[in-house]
Amino acid sequence: MVILRPTAKLRSLLPLSDSPSAQSDTALGDWYVNRVVVDRRPLLLLVSSRGLLPLLIPARSVRDLPNRLAGFVSARLERLGVTARVIAAEARAMTPVVTAPTTDRSVLGIMVDFAKGIPYYIDPNGWDDAALPFVESRLAETPCHAGRRQDEVVFPDKAAPALLSARWGAG
Repeated sequence: MVILRPTAKLRSLLPLSDSPSAQSDTALGDWYVNRVVVDRRPLLLLVSSRGLLPLLIPARSVRDLPNRLAGFVSARLERLGVTARVIAAEARAMTPVVTAPTTDRSVLGIMVDFAKGIPYYIDPNGWDDAALPFVESRLAETPCHAGRRQDEVVFPDKAAPALLSARWGAG
């Protein structure tokens, strides 16, 4: 089971579940989602709570996101170079998807930082959906919690594979 935590902006499209559970069963934790607009094009920015791994998708069929979440995450992990066995284990753990309110303000702050960074990685008026994986990879190289001690700084492109390996074994 995984918890999808939409921001207030998306609550009307992703209504909260009746009985949200305490925590996700996945290695990457809960997934936070917010709608951002870049160059007048709406996108969904998703960030995992444990690894802070960013995921960017076009904001289409937002109401259907819970049904498509495991597929989006699987594709993102494949682009990150995670093995198929580990991806399959994480995808299996993502059923069912429960929607619940946001709880971690530090993840929300990181989402704000990522959203502000997106326009710097794409050319204005000259990008399409094929550019989104490039932007994801650049965001994933961004140090998170940089104001903390060095051992507490999180690089999502390193943290996510480490969390997956710790939970599901090396692939």
